[in-house]
Amino acid sequence: MSAGVENGSSSPLGATPAFARASAGRPAANGVNFSVFSRHATGVRLLLFDSVDDAEASRVVRLDPSANRTYYYWHVFVPNVKPGQLYGYRVDGPFDPSSGMRFDPDKVLLDPYGRGVMVPRMYGRDAARRLGDNTATAMKNVVVDVSAYDWEGDIPLQRPSSRTIVYEMHVGGFTRHPSSGLAEQIRGTFAGLVEKIPYLQRLGITAVELLPVFQFDPQDCPPGLVNYWGYAPVSFFAPHYGYSSRRDPLGPLDEFRDMVKALHRAGLEVILDVVFNHTTEGDHRGPTLSFRGLDNAIYYILEEDRSRYANYSGTGNTLNANHPIVRRMIVDSLRYWVETMHVDGFRFDLASILARGPSGEVFPIPPVLWDIESDPVLAGVKLIAEAWDAAGLYQVGSFIGDSWKEWNGRFRDDVRGFFRAEEGSIEPFVDRLIGSPSLYGHKQREPEASVNFVTCHDGFTLNDLVSYEGKHNEANGENNRDGTDDNRSWNCGVEGATEDPAVEKLRTRQVKNFIATTMLSAGMPMMLMGDEVRRTQRGNNNAYFHDDETTWFDWRLLAKRADVHRFVTLLNSCRVPRDPEYERVALYQLIREAQMTWHGVRLHEPDWRHSSHSVAFTARLTHKRMLFHVILNAYWEPLEFELSSVDGCQEPWRRWIDTFLDSPQDIVEWETAPTVPGLTYRAEPRSVVVLFARLDAALQLADASTKM
Repeated sequence: MSAGVENGSSSPLGATPAFARASAGRPAANGVNFSVFSRHATGVRLLLFDSVDDAEASRVVRLDPSANRTYYYWHVFVPNVKPGQLYGYRVDGPFDPSSGMRFDPDKVLLDPYGRGVMVPRMYGRDAARRLGDNTATAMKNVVVDVSAYDWEGDIPLQRPSSRTIVYEMHVGGFTRHPSSGLAEQIRGTFAGLVEKIPYLQRLGITAVELLPVFQFDPQDCPPGLVNYWGYAPVSFFAPHYGYSSRRDPLGPLDEFRDMVKALHRAGLEVILDVVFNHTTEGDHRGPTLSFRGLDNAIYYILEEDRSRYANYSGTGNTLNANHPIVRRMIVDSLRYWVETMHVDGFRFDLASILARGPSGEVFPIPPVLWDIESDPVLAGVKLIAEAWDAAGLYQVGSFIGDSWKEWNGRFRDDVRGFFRAEEGSIEPFVDRLIGSPSLYGHKQREPEASVNFVTCHDGFTLNDLVSYEGKHNEANGENNRDGTDDNRSWNCGVEGATEDPAVEKLRTRQVKNFIATTMLSAGMPMMLMGDEVRRTQRGNNNAYFHDDETTWFDWRLLAKRADVHRFVTLLNSCRVPRDPEYERVALYQLIREAQMTWHGVRLHEPDWRHSSHSVAFTARLTHKRMLFHVILNAYWEPLEFELSSVDGCQEPWRRWIDTFLDSPQDIVEWETAPTVPGLTYRAEPRSVVVLFARLDAALQLADASTKM
């Protein structure tokens, strides 16, 4: 063991500011306890650095297996080390790919439990792939005292899922465009997002779902490009250095916490898109950055040929999530982001991979998923699964557990199919509208088990869904072969951008139809950043490495698409009202709690035929003294719909929404909604209509008495 250090402790893992125990002739001293797991290592060296760009360590602490190893935990206490200290590891062991061993003592390795990461100016992914020392170009960890932050009483919000509207967004892309109006040094950062919180409040969403913010490798992409989305994790505990406007070692951590605190003060929850299915180390040709060099055979699922990686993620490797060591790391990470970083929930990328065992088999009771579900720290946290993987496992409607919500890919597909007037779309569309009971009814789950969305980061934006018949990924350099071909899109008659006013009007109407349906449906709605202003990626449905205007939020669209933005804002304000006075018309209750009656163009005669493209329903919310009539017409011609009698109501039907009408008549304030004469309504082609009437107080009492 190196001079001037103590044996240290195996727990906790990571780098923890602590006190060494006093020993004979030696008092306790300030310092840091370092602990890392490696079963198959033959030697471990702790490296301390003065600067992230250093080509060699300022101090090397060699761990003695007889004194600094307990079980397979390597640990040491180093006095006088303080928060902000940079460190890494070198690990000795066999290099024998045929047995799954890939130790490389020339590589500087990140600590799997490291709370902070710094990236050198000349960071090189290739250097971690080649033979030889990579010290000068390697990422380094930062010692962090996680208790040294004043949360000022902040705690996670724990908003009910029924009162949640999720806004999926990219931290960098949200404010990186020059039109954001922010100072250049904070564009694309956690601090930049804070500056735009008033916009998010006015929009009416209640939670931001952030694309990956764990430290990832921007170089995990084809040469000359950049990994923009961030689905390339190298650390499960450290905020991404590139999203911080601060360059000091502790800057990313504090700036992230400042953002969370500010969002909470504004009443907005923070959900993190987390990637526990793979890492950025890739396949057998990939770099040695952390897990591969610490214990490759523990952290990854390997093929029968142990020199190759199972690839259920489509990215080159698969994390061995149900191994006890990896399970613990995943749960520890989640607990850390909740307890220490105060986040409100997680969306699990390719979550079905977490059901796979060490040979890729699908466990009926996956240990890691039950660990997550049953953990008391995570009991009030939103857990959202992308319930499929890249190898064909699809578990939407059958994902394990009781508390998990699911990205409902069926909702996306069936709502798209209905509004482009596909044959046979009516029955699946209605099932999605009422909370997908065909998927979730057997579990007797709340409707919010279904996370309803039409677009997300992966695929077309809402504008492109109605502007392109097929993908246009030529700029990705793969001859348009990448990205899904199953888009279920319709270009409204012209491929791509157009100045044709009729086509533009139809596209805007279709955008409003999709948004209205998402917000009116039973479940937890999610919308994609920029859809409220018809943000376009020019037909690119796989823009994961475009860190440019292709993917950035163009704030000039707020003026250009003011009508769509207004529509979304008013709709959100009624989906989950912030003003208690308007709670009586909260739309999250419309289908969730209403007594519903189905219709076609004639009352009580819904058309369920294969060729049907329209449906209507009446929803009665007696305890709210409200009656709604909703018409969804995906047909290419106008249809005249009968309306039910408004006997017992205080007034005639009033029109709240008609997406065929130009703004501001497409959606109006409740108190100014115009009355509808007679008992029919002409629903124009491809439109959504919502009418309402207030029940008479005497009728409400009569209804209540019949239930006693």
